[in-house]
Amino acid sequence: MPEVEFDVRWPDMSQQWVYSPSTVVEDVFTAGAAYSVGEFVALTREAMGEASRRVQERWGSPCSRAAATLASVEATAARFPAGEVQVAGFRR
Repeated sequence: MPEVEFDVRWPDMSQQWVYSPSTVVEDVFTAGAAYSVGEFVALTREAMGEASRRVQERWGSPCSRAAATLASVEATAARFPAGEVQVAGFRR
């Protein structure tokens, strides 16, 4: 499956490259767009769920890396009760 990383800028301006096992993130997020922290987490949950489903469809088991990505995003987002997260871009 084509893997994608997306460049995230958190409300404190820290940057993180976030892994996705699928290109589904390119359908869920728009490069250059900003999302509230809550919306970003919800969209990441949606994207990683779909990515894991696609992996399971192809390989027979859900994707543990998608689950790890979601856990990492949720842990980082917990530090920010408010603010915006920008998806700066994608790379394959």
